[in-house]
This record gives sequence, C-alpha cells and structure tokens, in this order.
Amino acid sequence: MSAIRIAVTVVGAAITMSRHPVVRAGINAVAANPKARETAISVTRTAAYNAGVIARHLIGRRQG
Repeated sequence: MSAIRIAVTVVGAAITMSRHPVVRAGINAVAANPKARETAISVTRTAAYNAGVIARHLIGRRQG
C-alpha cells in the first residue's frame, strides 16, 4: 500500500470517527475546559509535526 493511500485511509477514518455522537460529546467537553483544551492543542500539534517527520522519511526529500 502506498503512503498516499494509507494517508487517505487514515484521514477518512478520522472524519468518520469525528461524526460519531460520543466523540462529538468528548470534543465539546474538552472545549469547555481551558486546561484540557490547551493540552489537546499541544498534543495535536506534536502529532502533526511527528506525522510530517515520518512522511518526510517515508517519501524522502525532493532533490532539485
């Protein structure tokens, strides 16, 4: 499976999960708590950065 296909699958699963009522309730609970919101933002940024690092390692840097 190519890296792009895996990425599309992960994004699709995330969108599907985000539409679930229990997940939405959890998101609303986190949004109501300022400390939890800051923690969620920090974790999300770290995960996005790490995903970029992994993608660069898998695909490689373009030379040119």
